[in-house]
Amino acid sequence: MKSPPMRPHLGMILLFAVALPLLHGAAWGGTPVTEKPARSADKPKASSCDHHAFRAVIDVGHTQALGGATSARGIYEYEFNLRLAKQVVHKLTAAGFEKTVLLITSEAPRAGLFQRSSRANAMGADLFLSIHHDSVPDPMLEKWTYDGVEHTYNDRFPGHSIFISNDNPQSGRSLEFASLLGAQLKARALKYTTHYTERFMGDRRRELVDATNGVYRYDQLIVLRTTHMPAVLLEAGSIINRDEELVMETPERQGLIAAAVVDAVDAFCAGRQPGSPERVAHHTGPSSGSRRAVAPASPGASILARPR
Repeated sequence: MKSPPMRPHLGMILLFAVALPLLHGAAWGGTPVTEKPARSADKPKASSCDHHAFRAVIDVGHTQALGGATSARGIYEYEFNLRLAKQVVHKLTAAGFEKTVLLITSEAPRAGLFQRSSRANAMGADLFLSIHHDSVPDPMLEKWTYDGVEHTYNDRFPGHSIFISNDNPQSGRSLEFASLLGAQLKARALKYTTHYTERFMGDRRRELVDATNGVYRYDQLIVLRTTHMPAVLLEAGSIINRDEELVMETPERQGLIAAAVVDAVDAFCAGRQPGSPERVAHHTGPSSGSRRAVAPASPGASILARPR
């Protein structure tokens, strides 16, 4: 008579079930169940930008004596430019860009415009950013009364705009930074204005060279074409627009724009260490026009300063 077949013990079955995944990992290249997954891939890459060596010049557009455009409530553009430029400089230095310089000029155009670029050139700056706020040509202005006083306004064209000059010796790098800045503003849900492409702008019509990020070409701007480093002009918003004027006055909007500048500068710096060669891009198309300036009564002072 044959012996009855042997049945495996229950304990042996459980032991085999536990060991099988471990054997699978060792023999077939799988990850053993006791091994923790690597976490290095989850860590963000550190920026290759040398913040301490990079020098950015933040230019305050216009002067105290020649304040630029007038807002819908009668405030000169220079005040908006100064507040925003200080925010930008504060955030850049806080991010480690210790050589950032706030540039304030008292000389009237045209000499004052050349003075801005010559100062930046003398410093060997790596980037020049001029801060402005926008208006519209005089024929497009409408009248309204605010606080018992008659002012002018135009509510049709809110938004920022960014300008470069193809006559800048580093025009390709200028466009690169301008596009980075436009992308950072867009990432913060800020929109650029497209009215500079319209025929009704006359001699202030501009060629849009980056339609994704709102970058225009304006070759004749002295502060852009006479600087030796990449140079960009930012019209941060329309202060002739009644609603946007109020928004542009807030620390929240100023902080948002300043943060966009910091991220753009960091990406730009990481793409080229100071002193390295520049990649030049060429563009074609017409460009002409001039900015409007209105003079307040108070005199200005010439300052070339680091933030306090």
